[in-house]
Amino acid sequence: MRLAEVSDQPVLRELFREGLVEGLVGDNDTGADIDNLQEGYFNDEGQSGFWIAEYGGLVIGMIGVQKVGDSAAEVRRLRVRGTFRRHGIGTLLMEKALAFCRHHGYLKLVLDVRIERGPAISLFEKFGFAHTRTREFDGRKLLDFYLDLYRDPKKS
Repeated sequence: MRLAEVSDQPVLRELFREGLVEGLVGDNDTGADIDNLQEGYFNDEGQSGFWIAEYGGLVIGMIGVQKVGDSAAEVRRLRVRGTFRRHGIGTLLMEKALAFCRHHGYLKLVLDVRIERGPAISLFEKFGFAHTRTREFDGRKLLDFYLDLYRDPKKS
């Protein structure tokens, strides 16, 4: 696993497209942050970040964290290449994002996911994320999750 670089943008864009539900890009999510990786994840003095997982020189996964407030961040772009799913790559990427957030003292972590993404939802729940609301967007259900980082979810 390593920090993404601007030169990774074409393969990140490919992973983004591969992960689209029914090949549709929502009006609320065009992937512009991937096209502007530097501005989206590396222009805030290290408070945000974007990582890729590689295997044999092939980018097989990605995840981003963006600062969204003084003590909050958002997990973005969790994707694993199709042939590498269900092998723990998503877990490793999420662990990287959580470690980064804890290191930077974030107290709350948020994310959203389309309802069709059952395995991703299970992964988020495994890490203690709580479902807060369901929204409709473009006729699809979008689920909002959060994780309080100031408590241990295994103790609640």
